[in-house]
Amino acid sequence: MIKIKENNKDVNEFNYLYEEVGWGAYSYECSKKALDNTLYSISIYDEDKVIGFGRLIGDGICFIYIHDVMVVPSFQSQGIGSMIMNKLLEKVKEIKTENPSVRTYLGASAGKEGFYEKFGFVKREEAGLGSGMILQNKDDFI
Repeated sequence: MIKIKENNKDVNEFNYLYEEVGWGAYSYECSKKALDNTLYSISIYDEDKVIGFGRLIGDGICFIYIHDVMVVPSFQSQGIGSMIMNKLLEKVKEIKTENPSVRTYLGASAGKEGFYEKFGFVKREEAGLGSGMILQNKDDFI
């Protein structure tokens, strides 16, 4: 039986999912701080075993970022990711009642763009916003 929990901050489950999807877990302390600074999160369980997760980060009024949408590989392609996205977008819709202009971003993993397009997301270039970028060599700036 599938269960949903909102705003669960279980670091061990978070790190487990990071490992399961192949991203490599952060340290316990880093993951705890990340979860403590999360605006909203959704965890999906099969019975009592976590199988999916997603969260919103950002300032909660002007900019929101959908992040860490993770589903255990053996549960992928079964609607779990869509369930996570729908719950996250319900929260975004709630925030839009306060600021209809809130911008909602996400960074799709390579090859997963089509999944997010089903929810109305487009590439930044298609929205006339330029390409997304990431700071890669942070050690060069210390």
